[in-house]
Amino acid sequence: MTTTSPFARLVTRLFGTDTNEAPAVGAGLLLFFLVFTGYFMLRPVRETMGVAGGIDNLHWLFTGTFVATLATLPLFGWLASKVARRTILAWTFGFFAMNMLVFAACFAIKPDDLAVARTFYIWISVFNMLTISLAWSTLADVFAPGQAKRLFALMAGGASAGGLVGPILGTALVAPLGHAGLMVLSAATLVGAIGAAAYMHRWRDRQGAISAHDADRARPLGGNPFAGATAVLKSPYLLGIGAFVLLLATANTFLYFEQARLVAENFPDKTKQTQVFGLIDTVVQTLAILTQVFFTGRIAQRLGVGVLLVAVPLVIAAGFLWLAFAPVFAVFVVVMVVRRAGEYALVRPGREMLYTVVSAEQKYKAKNFIDTVVYRGGDAVSGWAKRGLDLLADHPALAMVIGSVLALVWAVTGGWLGRAQKQREAEITGTG
Repeated sequence: MTTTSPFARLVTRLFGTDTNEAPAVGAGLLLFFLVFTGYFMLRPVRETMGVAGGIDNLHWLFTGTFVATLATLPLFGWLASKVARRTILAWTFGFFAMNMLVFAACFAIKPDDLAVARTFYIWISVFNMLTISLAWSTLADVFAPGQAKRLFALMAGGASAGGLVGPILGTALVAPLGHAGLMVLSAATLVGAIGAAAYMHRWRDRQGAISAHDADRARPLGGNPFAGATAVLKSPYLLGIGAFVLLLATANTFLYFEQARLVAENFPDKTKQTQVFGLIDTVVQTLAILTQVFFTGRIAQRLGVGVLLVAVPLVIAAGFLWLAFAPVFAVFVVVMVVRRAGEYALVRPGREMLYTVVSAEQKYKAKNFIDTVVYRGGDAVSGWAKRGLDLLADHPALAMVIGSVLALVWAVTGGWLGRAQKQREAEITGTG
């Protein structure tokens, strides 16, 4: 039955949807809101822990995160092969919720233990990549390519809203609840996200299959635990997405290390550091949500996915050059805010639209491999490269110039992927 609720009419008027899509859009918004609220409550704590361990040791934490990511790949692949496709997210989120309860106990018993802090830093770096990747996999599985262009950015607005609410809740509740209490609250948001994803699958079941790629969601994907990696190696299209993510990770890592250096130099007090990280998060999410809700979908529909993938890398290339000539905190904040807001509002929705034209197994296994192993591998390699450049040149300008060149390559890759996605979509819809 078609809904005529006020929410459905509002969505139809603002975003060109039909009213039947409104319940799924609402569930998608809720899914991202809950995932990002839970994560962003804990993110400032993670950043402060990273700086506390010494910026000269960040590359070790990045390497540890990559190793942990490699260890999770066969485990996730095995799970995705054995359980019903519609329950992959539920099993994974449930596992992470239990992890959070374990960390809550550790923080309550040993609040100042350095080993627990470092383990948490690595764990949450794996957790956020895998959970966000799975949330997007669900959207790519549930919505058709044409729907994705109209609706993905709108639903990603839930992520930005969560990114705004999460730091506020974390700041307000850390005193009365402590870190242990925040972990329990984050676990509760994951449980709620499981319900939102389940509703989206039930909605799609009522709509019928998207395409010939769309298999029964009640069945496991099958295959072996390493099918995601082999699928990427066999597909030029997936390899292109992998290259795009690798270049994105490299740009992010170069800026992340610069952030750690400048924050440590300008704000030696840990409390001030956490406040700075929280303020940047707030500005980023505010800009991102405004762009997602009012601009991203229209850009994708009128100009294509490629524009979403190219615009931010070009701006970041210019930003790297600006930092090379003016390596001061104020310039960095501008570049970082533009990079992160642009990634959330343009690059991430555009990147996820690329997966709407691949098979069901590739939407989960190959996508997970790219979003976790490739991304964290890029973090680890670029982290060591950035550290080596700093030691050799004893000046961050060289790394910024190299980052600018890599950002241009990133933009070229995004343009190629946009054209490839358009061709694949035409083949699926029969409009080519």
